[in-house]
Amino acid sequence: MSTDPELIPAPVTAVTCLEDRAQVERTLTLDLRAGVQRLRLGPVSALAVDRTLHAELTADHEASVLDARIVRAWTPRGPLPTADDSALRLRVHALEQERFTLEQRTDRLRTRLDVLGKLATDLLREIGEGAGTGETDTARWTAELDRVDDERDAYSEELRATQARLTVLTTELRETEHAVDLSEQQPAELLGHVELAVRSDVAGKARLRLTHLVPCALWRPAYRAVLDGGTVTLETDAMVWQRTGEDWSDVALTLSTARSAAANEPPRLVEDRLTLTDRSPAERRTVEVELREQEISDLGPAPVLGLPGVDDGGETRVLRSPAPVSVPADGRAHRVPLSSVATPASSEYACSPELSPLVTQVVRFDNSSGHALLAGPVDLVRGSGFSGRGTLEFTAPGGPVELAFGSHDDYRVLRYAEESRDTTTMTQRTTVTHSVRLHLSRFSAPGAQGDQTVVLRERIPVSEVSAVDVRLRKEDCSPLPDTVDDEGIARWDIALPPGGRRTVILVYDISASGKVTGV
Repeated sequence: MSTDPELIPAPVTAVTCLEDRAQVERTLTLDLRAGVQRLRLGPVSALAVDRTLHAELTADHEASVLDARIVRAWTPRGPLPTADDSALRLRVHALEQERFTLEQRTDRLRTRLDVLGKLATDLLREIGEGAGTGETDTARWTAELDRVDDERDAYSEELRATQARLTVLTTELRETEHAVDLSEQQPAELLGHVELAVRSDVAGKARLRLTHLVPCALWRPAYRAVLDGGTVTLETDAMVWQRTGEDWSDVALTLSTARSAAANEPPRLVEDRLTLTDRSPAERRTVEVELREQEISDLGPAPVLGLPGVDDGGETRVLRSPAPVSVPADGRAHRVPLSSVATPASSEYACSPELSPLVTQVVRFDNSSGHALLAGPVDLVRGSGFSGRGTLEFTAPGGPVELAFGSHDDYRVLRYAEESRDTTTMTQRTTVTHSVRLHLSRFSAPGAQGDQTVVLRERIPVSEVSAVDVRLRKEDCSPLPDTVDDEGIARWDIALPPGGRRTVILVYDISASGKVTGV
């Protein structure tokens, strides 16, 4: 078998980015000799998963791949900089050397000051002992004390200057290292290449396709919605992160929600026994009820903290970038445009005072992008510019989309709720009366004209048992709700002129028989 020691470049040509990993594809043309030969291709990421390596050879003549494997080599960086290093790295090395020298000098100065301190102590003890024995060598004692004090002052000043320089040097070194981290990428010490054993009947060209999986790569959907009058322009993007150790330059990017790590076997069924028990006499005489709040939501995963997974509605979705993209291996988020569509939309000013006193502009439109909209964050832009960030839920092609473009300061809503309870003596029937009063005001700029319709929504409890009855007191409501749906949501369409005010009153009764407890 002939061995070709030359390393054949094999850049990444296509990437399929999954939820938590990526499938990398390399396509190149080889000049094969007749017979069996071994080829070295690369470099490739050292994080490549060996068992996923697949090599496919196509040619006009008979050619096949006998063996394919990933070989890794360790090339650690030397402790000293080389001529190929940048000016920033050379500056970091010079600062580190100067800091090391200053730290050694600081240690020497502190040691010398300690010695001078001990010398001064010994000299004072000698003076005390000499004075006790009647010795009076004042001139020598004065000269020795002055010499020790002068040396201590000089070394203390030198130590202070050295420590000040060391502080400035440490700050400069930290800033230079931060600049290196932002502007440069540390070359990988562990590199890999692919070794192929191929066989060809005759000499000629052949097309090689290499694929393998790599970790440290993921993507999430992101959107940008621009409201312009009655039209919404929805831009679908993908935020791609990768730290595989290999840059993706001008690759055909495919984004998939497939979960290759998920188990393919269905969960095992366990035995679930149901038993019946007779109710006690006390349970037969009473009906226990409770008032609970239930959120009305669509199908989808439960919200989680941190970076959420991709919600694809239970079906694998595939999105493709319309143009080649480049994603460097720096671990940062890179925005990749996928599609952009302008569609007509309807908007309303809505408020649910029980949840929030703000009047929000809600925009509704249909998904005409031609693909499913996966759940993700959406940047909201309208006439005044960026208005905030919301969340776009999973939406099938052609499905309705609802976005809130922020609140308006022109409106103010006040809500007051009262509750009264009355029990009939003979029938022991309890009636709870709820009264809700809403005050809506519009503060408009001078010169504003035209009425603006605000949609108010207030909820009414819905009874699930026949022993509890919920009734809307129409004679006390002012005005009557325009609609009340099956979920108990009452709606009013209030038209307000500039500077107008309206009051909405909602009254309903919750009536329960004497055997009901919990009301």
